[in-house]
Amino acid sequence: MVVVSADPARVATARQMLAHLGVTLADLQAEPGPGLLTLAEYLPQVVAEAGPGTRRTYGTYWQRMADVWGDRLLDAVAASDIEAMQRQAAATARSRRNSRSGRHAGELVIAAARAIYNRAIADGLIDPAASPAHRVVKPRRLPSTRRALTPDELKEINLAARTSGNDVILDALLLRLHTETACRRGGALGLRLTDLNTGRGLVRLTEKGTTLRWQPITLDLAAHLDDHARARGAVLPTDRLLRYRNGRPITSRRYDHLWKRIGELLPWVAGQGISTHWLRHTTLTWVERHYGYGIARAYAGHTDSTGPATTTYIKADLQAVATTLAAMTGQPHPLAAAADRVCGP
Repeated sequence: MVVVSADPARVATARQMLAHLGVTLADLQAEPGPGLLTLAEYLPQVVAEAGPGTRRTYGTYWQRMADVWGDRLLDAVAASDIEAMQRQAAATARSRRNSRSGRHAGELVIAAARAIYNRAIADGLIDPAASPAHRVVKPRRLPSTRRALTPDELKEINLAARTSGNDVILDALLLRLHTETACRRGGALGLRLTDLNTGRGLVRLTEKGTTLRWQPITLDLAAHLDDHARARGAVLPTDRLLRYRNGRPITSRRYDHLWKRIGELLPWVAGQGISTHWLRHTTLTWVERHYGYGIARAYAGHTDSTGPATTTYIKADLQAVATTLAAMTGQPHPLAAAADRVCGP
């Protein structure tokens, strides 16, 4: 068999054409990978894999990306495209009293894009180095303006909730639940009848990252929650605990209406943008000041391992959290150890 050597001129021409096309010999020799999808084709898979909280946070931005880039292949979206959408989101963000020139909206654009490309990388659709979302630098997170409420401020808020609105019983229960447990809105909204233990004064909270924990509450609150749920139609163990008068489970809109109403009655609440999360700050600040960082971590339900190595050794148990609750509320708890009671928020 006679081997004919390639014409050097033709080889040089071929190399020039490949370079112009952005293709290398390694690309030609590589095994073909999975067919690349457009963003509109792939996005439903990303949404299906995301949790409810992620869908709620990123859903608006994912829809915007589908509208603008839906017909593009995943590798055809550029970092500059994401940066342009980030700037647009920041410029058009709704102005609130506690807003920061749309900075948070801009951060969410980048985070939403990264969620798409993290999934695409995990599915083997795109190389990590080719992700445009990871080439965009997220702006540095500014310190939170939230703080612990003073006892007088907390009293004013509770009084406003109990003396206005169309369901003062529900609103009073909401504020008390969040003050006693320092739980997030998602944790309260997810509570079911089976998550309430009235005899031992506990609620089972499912929060960020599907973390699950039993959190002590006063026996008085436990009884009121049970009465509330059953009087409003909760029967099955999986029925939601917090309900409207018509028996429907509440949604996050109840919180929005509650704080809007309180803000109208108390202008300083609206002025500072106070929300349910401020109650979490209030309770956890009190716990940390009186019982230390380890118990505050347990009270908050923090299970992350980041931070100093000593966080491995300063874990608090359920009894310690119950003891802290008893001290804060001045009410005995069946799981609490004997301890001197001090007045809480």
